[in-house]
Parts: sequence; structure tokens; C-alpha cells
Amino acid sequence: MKTPPISIVVDEDNAYLHRRLVEIGYEGGFWWISNVGSRLAVTVSGGAGTLQSWLGPGSRVPVVLPTTTILFTAGETTYELDVHCALPAFEAVPDQFDPSAADATLGAVELTPSQFRLILALAEETLRRPGTGASDIPTNARVAKRLGWSITTFNRKLDNVCDKFDRAGVKGLRGGSGSLATNRRSRLVEYAVAARIVRPEHLPLLDTQDSER
Repeated sequence: MKTPPISIVVDEDNAYLHRRLVEIGYEGGFWWISNVGSRLAVTVSGGAGTLQSWLGPGSRVPVVLPTTTILFTAGETTYELDVHCALPAFEAVPDQFDPSAADATLGAVELTPSQFRLILALAEETLRRPGTGASDIPTNARVAKRLGWSITTFNRKLDNVCDKFDRAGVKGLRGGSGSLATNRRSRLVEYAVAARIVRPEHLPLLDTQDSER
């Protein structure tokens, strides 16, 4: 059975927004999110570390999680829609997090509390707002200020974290011939969120103080 797509008027005044961009319709036992625009990409996210897809024009994905977030940007405005499914095909199993274990082995890499908080601070916007991209990763100076560190301390710790994950086999954190990868912060956040090393429930740790500097 196929039902007519649902139509929602988002912003009639944005000249950069397509007349038709996203359709949600039922077909083959699933609700589908479809990008029916011609230029804009749409991000579909099921939450940090669970699902994230970029839909180009003509692409679609099924709604299989209890809550799915749709994000798209037109001009200087980013729009966010939440889609709720009463009978999802899949449901994420929540992890039990013990804050006292933040210095334990995570993702096959042993992190100190300050190294863990560095990754968490870099991934903060991604964790708070699923579907954000590399442009939303804060600058080194902003993260250093967030953590109460000097920029020198931040850069040193970032080097150490990237070295640890690089030795563990995570690609994209080092450039050629021992040089640093230019997009290493984006790659570090991408890996840490996808591997569930940092999760939304960890965010309160950003407001604690390290004994280590």
C-alpha cells in the first residue's frame, strides 16, 4: 500500500528554500523520508552514534527508529524537524554509563579524564544537535576556553589524543610523513561519536574540573 506524501509548509519567505524538498510517505510497510528537491541536501539523524545519513536529491531512507531528526539549510537558516514513529522497526538499547569509569579503556584506547573531556568538548554541538556537520565543530580556541585551558595545553593534548587513536588504527588523524591531518578534529569527532566513545549522557562532565592539566 502506498499513501500520498505528507505536505508541511516550513518557510514561505525563504527564497533559497525549494518549493518541494522533503516528502514523508508510506510504502511497502515503512514510512519513508525522501529528498524531492533539486539542489539541497538533507541530513537524517536518529541520534548521536545511531544513524546519520545525507540524502541528496532523489534519495530516500525508511523511518525505523522511534525519533528521527531531519535537518536542512537554505541560505543562512537551518531547519530542524523531528519525526516520531509509534511502532519503530528498531530501537536503540541505552548504554549504562558510570562517570567514575571515564578514564577506563574506551574504544580500545585508554584515555585520561582530560583527554576524554577534550573529545567531548569537540563533539559537544554534534551530541546536542544530531545531524550537525564539520562546520559546527568549535575552534581550538573555543574548546580551550570551554575547558579552562590555555591554547598551548589544548594543542598538546589534541596531539596526544590523535596519536593514540592513530596508533590504534583510526585513519585520518595523521597526514603523510608524520604531518598532521588538516581535518583531524572533524575525523576525531566523527569516529568518537560513531563508536559511542562520547555520548549525550556524558555532557555534564564538561562542567566538572580536571585535577590534571
